[in-house]
Amino acid sequence: MAKLREVVVASDPTNHGALVGHIDESQFPIGGPDGVGHTSPGPNPYDLLSASLAACTALTVRFQARRQKLSLEKVEVGVSFHHGAEGERDSFERTLVLGGDLDAQQRAFLLEAANLCPVGKILGISADIETSLDATTSGHDVSTQANYEDDLVEFQIPNIDPD
Repeated sequence: MAKLREVVVASDPTNHGALVGHIDESQFPIGGPDGVGHTSPGPNPYDLLSASLAACTALTVRFQARRQKLSLEKVEVGVSFHHGAEGERDSFERTLVLGGDLDAQQRAFLLEAANLCPVGKILGISADIETSLDATTSGHDVSTQANYEDDLVEFQIPNIDPD
């Protein structure tokens, strides 16, 4: 039986109660409202969700490239999360940058391989995931991205005080 990896998020009393994520020996800050009127630095929950999708996509694309013996030298995945309009589904925009001596057919294969990502399959149950190939991941329209702090105020999440 495989060992269950548990992610633990806990307040850090040595840092004014800021949240810290723990996975085995790794630690990372969790950003967002700290409960006393400030915003803690670090990735917020939406950033972490997007990072999970990006990491899983990169691993899946790299695995499929090696399996098919493609000359993928670099994979970069950019992900942004967006709320849907009233009654519409939320969405993720995922952009792949593939480096290496790949023809159009191989690039199309790897673009399709991105959709095999297990995290994407889970997130795709309640959100749309649009994937495209690009030469660079810069240039995303940040004005349409979901904002965690705004959502805390707007969605009236029980037991969470947005400060």
